[in-house]
Amino acid sequence: MIYLTRHEHFNAAHKLYNPSWTEEKNIEVFGKCANHNWHGHNYELIITIKGEVNTDTGFLMDAKLLSKIIKEDICEKLDHKNLNVDVEMTKNILPSTENLAIAIWKELTVLLPANVTLHCVKLYETPSICVEYFG
Repeated sequence: MIYLTRHEHFNAAHKLYNPSWTEEKNIEVFGKCANHNWHGHNYELIITIKGEVNTDTGFLMDAKLLSKIIKEDICEKLDHKNLNVDVEMTKNILPSTENLAIAIWKELTVLLPANVTLHCVKLYETPSICVEYFG
């Protein structure tokens, strides 16, 4: 088994706010992240796939193709968007970093070739906060 990892990035805005809670509870739980005027992050996205090396190419997967899939089908859909209102994959979820990583996983699993398996979605919200999702 071999692992291949690709790093990409995107910028997006969101608001953490549970509409079934009071304004006070949202501020208590989410603090500044519940700001009515949104806030943004420079996200770093790290995708790791796994599988067996193809004996004809020496690759698990062409890294350029992996990059193209991540950029076109994930990053371009998220980049410079409001995650609460502009993005189909996050429309009905509270767009925390945890939920965003899960949504990215769901999108990617159907886009990858059959010979590879998605191993990990690692998403940095800030340089000091990240989540990892293993499906």
